[in-house]
Formats: sequence, C-alpha cells, structure tokens
Amino acid sequence: MKMKRLRLSGGTELAYATVGDASRPALLLLHGTPNSARMFRSVVPALAQAAYVIAPDLPGHGQSDVLPSVSFSAMGQAIAELLERLGVGPRFIYLHDWGAPVGLHIAMQAPEQVLGLIVQNANAHRSGWGPGWASQLEYWSQPNAENTAAVTAHLTLEGTRDTYVSGVPPEVAERIPAERWEEDWRVMNLPGHLDTQRALIDDYANYAARFDDVARYLERWQPPALMVWGRHDIYFDLAEVLSWMRALPRMEAHILDAGHLLLETHAATAVPLMLDFIHRAASERKTGDAPRA
Repeated sequence: MKMKRLRLSGGTELAYATVGDASRPALLLLHGTPNSARMFRSVVPALAQAAYVIAPDLPGHGQSDVLPSVSFSAMGQAIAELLERLGVGPRFIYLHDWGAPVGLHIAMQAPEQVLGLIVQNANAHRSGWGPGWASQLEYWSQPNAENTAAVTAHLTLEGTRDTYVSGVPPEVAERIPAERWEEDWRVMNLPGHLDTQRALIDDYANYAARFDDVARYLERWQPPALMVWGRHDIYFDLAEVLSWMRALPRMEAHILDAGHLLLETHAATAVPLMLDFIHRAASERKTGDAPRA
C-alpha cells in the first residue's frame, strides 16, 4: 500500500492509505499494537473491489507522528478528522485490539454513519480480561514501580514476537515469518513510539470505564456486525465472543484456528466473509431493509 500523509489541525501528521473507488461504501481498517496499516497488506486488494478502503497508521504507530497528548479519544479524533477531510460519509469499521477503542469512539460519535462493524479480536467487555490481564489490573489499582515494570514487560522484541505466535499451534505459527515482528519492533523504537504504548496502557483504564457507554450504544443502535476471531488469542479471553454475541444477537460470528493476529494466517478465510458481509449490509442499508448479519 502506498501511504500518504495528512497534516492534522493540531500540527502532527497522519500516515494513511486509500485504495479503491470512493463511490463504493467506505471501510475503515483500524490496526492494534504493535502493528500499523501494514497489518492489512494481504486483504486490502480484495476488499478494495467492494469498498473504498481507508487504512491509517494510528498516531504513534507506523509512519504516523506521535500526538502531543496520547489517549484513545485523541486518536479517535485524529482518525475522525481524516475521515472528514476525505469526505467519507457512511462507513464500515474494522475493530481490532487498540483499534477497538478508537473505532468505537468514532462509531459512537456518529452512529448513524456506521454501515457495520467487523470485530476481529477486539475487546469491549470485562469478560475479555483473562488471566493475562492480572498485571494490568494490579497496575491500575497500584501504579507503583514494581507494577509499572510488570505491565510494560512485554515492550520488548520477545513481547512483540509473542503477539504473533504465543499460544498459537506450532503448525499455524510457523507460517508467520520473523521479519513481521522484527519490523514492528524496529518501528516501535522510533522516537516517542514506546512512550505512546505506555500512555495507552494507562489510558485503557479510561476506555474500560466507558464499557457501559459502549453497551448502551450497541443495545440502542444494533449495528450490523461480522466477527472473525482467532481462538488462540493470549490477550482476549474467548468469553469475549459470547459478550459480543449477547450485545449483538444478530451478529454473524466465525471462530478460526488462529491467534491474536488472525490475518497473518487466515486472510484467505476472512476475506470472503468480509466481502459477503459488506455487500449484504450495504445492500440492506440502501434498500432500507432491517440489518441481517
């Protein structure tokens, strides 16, 4: 993907790619940590046949500048400004990892503009906090030096590698080349990027405090939704799947034999599911039919 740059009203620059015909339904792809828009490299060409794809590097990730004040809401405002400057109206939003609080900020700010949600290992409920969240919860309760060290221990090359392969069956993990996490770690060491990660670890507590607001948004608006979920995720518990399905009873859900970064190994399975969902939900929106996932 060829990345472009946009200078935001606050003075920082945001890197992003647009692919496809702008007359098609828009699809906003939001990556997580430690990734960038590069995470979507294998799916964008196919998705662009059905949608106008917008794939930004979140601030402090990839080629995007670090924000002066880092928070998920500030990142959401940055991406919302990108959409406004591009003249994007109704849109599908792909939620993943850090991209979930960013995407939900955008969705809840303009719920009438949401054509649908694609949920890929994205947390929005307390049920997603499995045993691996113990250090995070302890840190939020007592942000002392010991707990700070524990909660940031993953900010290493080994921790970046774990995002790709930890907990994933060996025959699946071996399909992911080491250059993927090595490049992510190189980018994470650019000026301000690790500070962004630390700030977001702090701010995730503020996102969690909004889970009830997210629940009310989902209950009221019931956006059409597709889930593609890697069952071997070491970060978000499988119970999170049921929470999403309770919140959106008509959501179509697919649980795949993948890890947290599902597109690294199962893009070929996920793409036709996403294309079918986009075609169907966009058609129903146009005809005014009730959403049917």
